[in-house]
Amino acid sequence: MRLSRYFLPTLREDPAEAEVVSHKLMLRAGMIRRLASGIYSFLPLGLRALRKVEKIVREEMDRAGALEVLLPLVQPAELWRETGRWDHFGKELLRFKDRKDHDFCLGPTHEEVITDLVRREVRSYRDLPLILYQIATKFRDEIRPRFGLMRGREFIMKDAYSFDVDDQAAEKSYRLMYETYERIFNRCGLRFRAVLADTGAIGGSESHEFMVLAETGEDVIASCPKCGYAANLEMAEAVSREAEEDEAEKPLERKATPGVKSVEDVAAFLGVPARKLVKTLIYLVDGRPVAILIRGDHELNEVKLRRALGAEQVEMADAETVERLTQAPVGFAGPVGLSGVRVIADQAVRGLKNFVTGANEADAHYVNVNHPRDFEIEAFYDLRNVTEGDLCPRCGTPLELTRGIEVGHVFKLGTKYSEAMGATFLDEKGRERPMVMGCYGIGVSRTVAAAIEQNHDEHGIIWPLSLAPFQVILLTLGTDEDLMQVSENLYRALEAEGLEVLWDERPERPGVKFKDADLIGIPYKLVVGKRFKKEGQVEVKERRSGETRTFSPEEAVNFLKDEVKSALGQG
Repeated sequence: MRLSRYFLPTLREDPAEAEVVSHKLMLRAGMIRRLASGIYSFLPLGLRALRKVEKIVREEMDRAGALEVLLPLVQPAELWRETGRWDHFGKELLRFKDRKDHDFCLGPTHEEVITDLVRREVRSYRDLPLILYQIATKFRDEIRPRFGLMRGREFIMKDAYSFDVDDQAAEKSYRLMYETYERIFNRCGLRFRAVLADTGAIGGSESHEFMVLAETGEDVIASCPKCGYAANLEMAEAVSREAEEDEAEKPLERKATPGVKSVEDVAAFLGVPARKLVKTLIYLVDGRPVAILIRGDHELNEVKLRRALGAEQVEMADAETVERLTQAPVGFAGPVGLSGVRVIADQAVRGLKNFVTGANEADAHYVNVNHPRDFEIEAFYDLRNVTEGDLCPRCGTPLELTRGIEVGHVFKLGTKYSEAMGATFLDEKGRERPMVMGCYGIGVSRTVAAAIEQNHDEHGIIWPLSLAPFQVILLTLGTDEDLMQVSENLYRALEAEGLEVLWDERPERPGVKFKDADLIGIPYKLVVGKRFKKEGQVEVKERRSGETRTFSPEEAVNFLKDEVKSALGQG
């Protein structure tokens, strides 16, 4: 492809709208353009990278025996009502009515649609196992779209669904997809980790997220360097290394704390460490108020709260509700004297002695609070985020916290959807049984962005070879006839060898060409310039290492052919 004929509107400066590296670089490199909040158009360079991910995904899914389908983006409400998700999915589900006043939505996922398809066609155990997948557009009406393709409303996703006769067979399908995902992300050239994860709105009994490791990732991963345990922040079990405090209980005292609300301010005012404070957080759990006690230096994990109480929805109560229940403004709630509200606590509160809480009164706190002397707790749960140094729940080694970007998620669904929708089969004895399901998603467009978050420098993108829009960028530094002729010959020779080449033959200054080449991140630069005129040599520079070699034109073609094919496992 000749760059003079290519649609590549690069930008010199970071766009004001962009917040993260991938968003900045994809806009600057002319890969995407914003149409509306969280909705982007893919330009030719971005589409080529997207197609690279799709190709790897298709090849590995096909290798695993999965069969590709294409399901509608528009889905009827009746299917979602069968599973109850029409009412429970939330505002991310974009709902609308057609001209006949029937309810529809834009599919954020396709469990209902695929289950409806299979229940109509599969009758016997002989038709199972079955794994179907698609690569298609999804839409989720995010409350705050951000970070470009990382948290968009419209996105490209690979979603697959398995159907099996029993749990044992379903486990095999789950393991097959898990291993398939490992091959996919290895082939994408990404450093990643599979971690235990919450099943969320999809549901099911178990799930794993595949996280691309990146310092800019919005997710936190807790992992054990010894035994290999790994979980995202929502699922990581919090095991403190601190022993239960051994000190005598002191008399309860009320202290005036005028205008002091935050943990940091209260701790400083009273001269105690934050770990000796207990926050009382008022939440609505499926609409009913619950008081949650958590240590001042810890953060509540809402996913753990929802799972601990078996709730559909948890949300922090508004100021009016807090004041009605505690008789105090926000910042002064406490468990002592609190009535008419369930009180639960994080496990780390169990071992505290003589701690500080709000006094359910403006500008006042209690000190030397003790349980169960001063108040009752209904139950203790693991409700907090893990922190650096917490112990591995499997082997007791201190955990390490790193950051990552979720690019894939696999779920054991069980019979949640098949029972709700009547997706059954006849077993060997003629008995009707529900199919056991799994589902498996990869954010295809998000994988492109995650690859950039993991692979870049101050000059631009550094593509893994397997995802690069082009493998070689040919730079002609000058418009002399001899330079153009040898460049033309190189361009044709590389293409004849099956390499993907972008030829920058524009009448631009060398500095402009080098900057654009670094920005778009093509793995190999092939430079035809002054050295060729003096010595008959061309230069090959690797984008990632910066290493430069000189060759004759013929040698350069052979070198690049061998390098690319070897790296892609084609040699």
